[in-house]
Amino acid sequence: MDAGLRAALSMAVFIVMVSAGLIWVQTPGTAEFVISVFSLIIGLIFLGLVVLVIRRVSK
Repeated sequence: MDAGLRAALSMAVFIVMVSAGLIWVQTPGTAEFVISVFSLIIGLIFLGLVVLVIRRVSK
């Protein structure tokens, strides 16, 4: 796996883990909660795209 793809995978996992952890701490209905949910969604989309690129490159 390329170093750039490995870095992108690490960043995506970091974004997902941090935003999922923050959702547990924050109160639902607040602005911080909404931002954490959006960050989680964006992180999951980014993670999915990175995984697709890695699978395509490895073939």
